[in-house]
Amino acid sequence: MSALSQYPIVVLYDGVCPTCIKDRQHYQQLAGRKDDAILWLDINQHQQILKQFAISEQAAMTELHLIVNGKRVVKELDAYILLLSHVWWLKPLAWFISVPFIKAPLARYYHYRVNKRLTASGRLK
Repeated sequence: MSALSQYPIVVLYDGVCPTCIKDRQHYQQLAGRKDDAILWLDINQHQQILKQFAISEQAAMTELHLIVNGKRVVKELDAYILLLSHVWWLKPLAWFISVPFIKAPLARYYHYRVNKRLTASGRLK
């Protein structure tokens, strides 16, 4: 059994990004004990995982990626929806985000904000 399959959810996050670190800490506070079932891996220190799951470094920086049950990759807003669904009282928010006419513009806004942040920091050209 691989180490990844010991956790139902593995979150690949950008540990160089202050916003990403704050988001992680905020989620961990909201999730409480539910966070114990989640493994958080910094993409900058676990590039072999990116290769194993065919995730480019740019995609890893610009989109949230989860590895579910050590097998399946979930990314972008679907990753946020899955994380929110993991906490019972955040499930309504996950449902709301998943509504197609909400999800599509929210995804565009999400990409706009991430690209703007990465460009401003010089990590994306």
